[in-house]
Amino acid sequence: MAPGMLHYFGFDNAPTAKDEAKSEPIRALPASWYNTAEMYELERRAIFSRRWLFITHSSRVKETGDWLRYEVAGFDFIITRDRQGKINAFHNVCRHRAYPVIEKEGSGNAKILACRYHGWSYGLNGKLAKATGFQGNNDIDKEQNGLFAIHIKVDVNGFIWVNMDAKEEPEVPWEEHFANVDTQERYKAFNFDNYDLSHTYELEGQYNWKILADNFNECYHCPTTHADIPEFLNLDSFDSDLKDGHIQHHCVSTPEQLAKGLNTASTYYFPISAMVVSPHFIMIQKFLPKNANTSKMSYEIYRNRHSSDEDFHLIADMYERVMREDKVLCDNAQKNLDRNVFINGQLHPHYEKAPIFFQTTVRDVITEHFEKEKEAGQQIWPAKRKLPCDATVSEKDEEIAAALGCNLQRAALAW
Repeated sequence: MAPGMLHYFGFDNAPTAKDEAKSEPIRALPASWYNTAEMYELERRAIFSRRWLFITHSSRVKETGDWLRYEVAGFDFIITRDRQGKINAFHNVCRHRAYPVIEKEGSGNAKILACRYHGWSYGLNGKLAKATGFQGNNDIDKEQNGLFAIHIKVDVNGFIWVNMDAKEEPEVPWEEHFANVDTQERYKAFNFDNYDLSHTYELEGQYNWKILADNFNECYHCPTTHADIPEFLNLDSFDSDLKDGHIQHHCVSTPEQLAKGLNTASTYYFPISAMVVSPHFIMIQKFLPKNANTSKMSYEIYRNRHSSDEDFHLIADMYERVMREDKVLCDNAQKNLDRNVFINGQLHPHYEKAPIFFQTTVRDVITEHFEKEKEAGQQIWPAKRKLPCDATVSEKDEEIAAALGCNLQRAALAW
């Protein structure tokens, strides 16, 4: 964003009353962007199919065969460590008839990734190992029938990121939005190797994922809704730095907070993840959309192995209370967005600059992809895999389905 635009939105400094009186009011995204199935599907194509997603820490797949299963905006995928020690990510889709190769939720360990439906199995590196029913595998090109690989990055602190883009190299490089996010100066105070997973929990609610991101990225509501917040945040000094595809929240901790180890480094990673690091715990929060107005808040809580029970639970329990309070706020906001009375509200250019930054990013990404699809005359799914060169019949089948989709799109535009 250009410096002039940053100044207009109040990102560079707090506006005076005179400035606010002169500038045009800043309005949030409309309710229709939070409750329509069509917008959600466009987000799946424009955002979740092609942007880097911050997921978890590599310590959760420490041993050969360890796997984790996630579902993000309808994309079901697994992260696993192979026999060479490499961490891989794959779509949880068997190449034979599209049955999942991992059915169990959560995590586990496996020697091989096997589809129970027809018996096809894959190595931990995603390569096809056995195709049951194809005698001698003479008709199966193993190189062409492995699991669909997902781009993966493990940053300098051991955190895992994935990108669904089907291209050999993602269209959006990780560095474009997250360069140096893993080497923040404030991270030098923490040794990430000292933290182990303590527990996980989830909160599901009837709200759009963007409401969760809006809520997390501002503290405008904190004094009126969260009694615990002043314990670990000095609200008088709370502010946010806007950095490409992420937001760094910070405040000046009081001496009392520092003495209790309640100082935190909080970062939001567009689109769906946030991490809070403190001397005694780490919280990874993911806003996992299920449809237009249903989401799951997923939490991974890590404990510094050198911290006492008292120190760990003091901050971990406070954060969990705050997260459960946020769920109620998001539920109630979505209910009113769905009533078709409210369109949008005016945002404060300084105290809500982080939600403005988030919403501006959403608007820009969605608009760019919408224009591309409009020009192409069809939906564009960056995560969708190309057919093998010998799949000529399938190409014709796809052409017919695409033509039907184009006709529907033209009819909708005409309406």
